[in-house]
Amino acid sequence: MPAMKMPRWLAGSIRRMLLVVLVPGLLLVFSAELWLAWRTASEAADAAYDRSLLGAVKSIDSSISTASGGLSVELPYRMLEFFELTANGQVYYRVATEDGLVEIGSSDLPPPPKPLLSSKPQFHEGVYFGEPVRVGSYARELATPLAGQAGPQRVVIQVAETLEARTGFQRSLVLQSVARDFLLVVVASTLFGLAIAWAMRPLARLRQDVEARAPQDLTPMDSDGVPAELLPLVGALNHHIERNREQTEARRQFVDDASHQLRTPLTTLATQVAYAQREADPAALREVMDNIRQQLDETIRQTNQMLSLAKADSAAPEPEALDAVVLAEDLVRRWWPLAREQGVDLGLAAPMATLPFRGEPGLLKEALSNLLHNAIRHGGAGCHVTLAVAADGRHVRFSVVDDGPGLPPEELARAGERFFRGRHGQLPGSGLGLAIARTVAQRHGGGMRVSAGPEGRGLAVTMELAGTGAPATSCG
Repeated sequence: MPAMKMPRWLAGSIRRMLLVVLVPGLLLVFSAELWLAWRTASEAADAAYDRSLLGAVKSIDSSISTASGGLSVELPYRMLEFFELTANGQVYYRVATEDGLVEIGSSDLPPPPKPLLSSKPQFHEGVYFGEPVRVGSYARELATPLAGQAGPQRVVIQVAETLEARTGFQRSLVLQSVARDFLLVVVASTLFGLAIAWAMRPLARLRQDVEARAPQDLTPMDSDGVPAELLPLVGALNHHIERNREQTEARRQFVDDASHQLRTPLTTLATQVAYAQREADPAALREVMDNIRQQLDETIRQTNQMLSLAKADSAAPEPEALDAVVLAEDLVRRWWPLAREQGVDLGLAAPMATLPFRGEPGLLKEALSNLLHNAIRHGGAGCHVTLAVAADGRHVRFSVVDDGPGLPPEELARAGERFFRGRHGQLPGSGLGLAIARTVAQRHGGGMRVSAGPEGRGLAVTMELAGTGAPATSCG
């Protein structure tokens, strides 16, 4: 599954990414806090002013009398005047029997939305003369019913006020809350910005340390004092530095060894040419020219081997879909004429099936050609050389097995080192054939094993490559 990529404007800066992610979060929290502040202020204003409304209702209720057989109210006008001053607006009242036959005060005040329960006040909002008001309604049973009423009778008391003072109080609370929350957001944003800048300082120091390094400085970076979050980055940098150091050292060693390997045959060629220039005998001159030709062929082969090894070390991988059996058949057909010329029995051991895998055909042919060339050349006449191919689903194996002189047991461990040649080798060579095979095998996710051949005779070299896990298909 491909990784999700960030927008270019967002991925360019950790600081910008944090601000883009967290500042909207702070604004969202601020909006939620503003809504909560408005709701809390509304509830607080309603609770305070409804308490005043209930006080006015109770005061009027205490002044109701039915002693005369009718309904009478001795209004406490000072109390109403004081309530109007407190409400900072108009105050209206209504006292009536529940059936509306007797009514005192403002007769058209908005009725309560739900039926009133005795001795349970109810508060609601309405409109009176086109102006919004808050109404407190209260009902109770009269101790003595009015004249002409046979059963229990309830009286309804309503007091209403306009909303100027209530709204102003609510607005004041909301503004105070907004100012407080805005200040907190500003302070939090400032502290957050300072915290980001302070937290980015180790990254800035790390960048400065990397930029201040000399191009040749491949020593590991010091991880002392590095925050725990940056330790994986420093570890990855040190791992990269170590790989570059190893490659640089290997390249330097390779150049030194290659220059030494080429200097000797070139010096020999120069000596042979000088000798040929002084030789007058045609037969002797022809022999010298044959030696020069052989030396040139060997030098060209060594140069090609070194170039192949350098490509296997540094070139970018370019794998293709291959068949191991077809690749082995092509190699055997290519090397069969030389084997016949040398008196070597070259054979192929491969299954009657396709063995698909992915690899680089050029490098694989070069590596296996070096193994076959070494086996044919060092095995000598009468030797048997076999190129075997096998697979187990996870790996593909190419093995070159011969029954020639092989290597002493103490030298088997060094087989595959660059420029290493057995001390009993009689033929000229660069010591790069096994090194190329090992490098190519490692490049294909595998490795190379060198051991004695069948029954302890000769040499068996196996290149194990990472396979594709595809099942073998019968050729029929």
